[in-house]
Amino acid sequence: MIKRSLFALSKPRLTYDLLDTSVQSADEIAVPGSLTLLLPEKIDSAKKALIGPGDAVKKGQKLKLYDDSIPYVLSPVAGTIKGFDSYSDDFGNAATYILVKPDPSAKGDDQWAQTDLVQTLEFAADYLGQIPGALPVSTLTNPNYNIRTIVVTGADTDILCDTCQFVCTAYAGLMVAGAKILKAITRADRICITVPENLSAQVDLDGFNVLRTSDTYPSNLPAMVMKDHLGKELSPGATPEDEGVCFIRPEALVSLARTYETGQPVFDKIITLIDKGGKRCRVKATIGTPISKIFSCFNVQINERDRIIIGGPMRGYATYTVHHPVVPDMDTIIVQDRDVVPELSDNACVNCGECIRVCPANIPVNLLVRYLEANLYEEAADRFDLESCIECGLCGYVCRARIPLYQYIRLGKHELLTLRENA
Repeated sequence: MIKRSLFALSKPRLTYDLLDTSVQSADEIAVPGSLTLLLPEKIDSAKKALIGPGDAVKKGQKLKLYDDSIPYVLSPVAGTIKGFDSYSDDFGNAATYILVKPDPSAKGDDQWAQTDLVQTLEFAADYLGQIPGALPVSTLTNPNYNIRTIVVTGADTDILCDTCQFVCTAYAGLMVAGAKILKAITRADRICITVPENLSAQVDLDGFNVLRTSDTYPSNLPAMVMKDHLGKELSPGATPEDEGVCFIRPEALVSLARTYETGQPVFDKIITLIDKGGKRCRVKATIGTPISKIFSCFNVQINERDRIIIGGPMRGYATYTVHHPVVPDMDTIIVQDRDVVPELSDNACVNCGECIRVCPANIPVNLLVRYLEANLYEEAADRFDLESCIECGLCGYVCRARIPLYQYIRLGKHELLTLRENA
């Protein structure tokens, strides 16, 4: 929702959406005939792969490309590998997708039946990095971070989204159990949870330090929660992890509790689908399921030039294929009709100043974008606060010239990091 003042110089006000209580449960989708698993590692033709077409896999089996590989995925089903190939993410980074054909008659991985699920970070890093909710094990095990505070994002970080609120209310008991396990594993001093201040649903949050957040966007973003509730303002280029704080989805806690309770990994991801008419549907789909299967189950027709957004409208990203799979950190899918998709342009900045007025970090975005367009990333950071951006997307939302400012800034940060790593 947006509210505009009669005064031209005032800021537009975007508000978060509260939980849609009319959608009280998630419809479970059957496992499709083929699953696509994304592995953040590029194929190296000089190495001998550990997996190949025709190989049998068991449910819960860890799949890696090479002997010295660190990234892995767990197969959500027992079946056969159909093949694997390269793909590029939205920054052009090379990675790998693995196609698995399920075999309902095959058995699961005996390793899970024989393994004692010890409550340690090492075990979580080895086997639980791909559970629904995307448990941030790489952050929790990073020796450069001293994580003392964990913040559960019970308040969704983007407008229109309410998946995190749904998980908190529908699975409160499991979330509390998962929080206790996580606290024991990490030895964190405290676990907080963000909750919308106007949320009417009653949720038992025993053991959590509750942070009531404003309904005004972007108050639920990590940088804003750090500043408004934890009293820590991030310096340019710093992350919450640098300050000993880790943000985590509530579904990761639910998945953690279910895994230790059943002795088996879980793979069913909860997603909110918002169709072209704005109708919400709650979905429970196996990781690796093509999103086309979700569209088919809810009769959502995808036409040429329709836009599919993974995430919310402010911070999400567009995917250009209906074959994009469900992944552990996917909470929301929005489908926009081609007739209502806002147009972007390569027009020059008109210096209206709207982006500066709306920026919560007080960045001179109108000057910053000129340096980003010229690929001057170090200068953009030194002179115009590129690294201070909290990536809320408000600048792009208000831009009268229709410049994709948010995308420029995300790309600029990525390129700056790449330059420094290669220096």
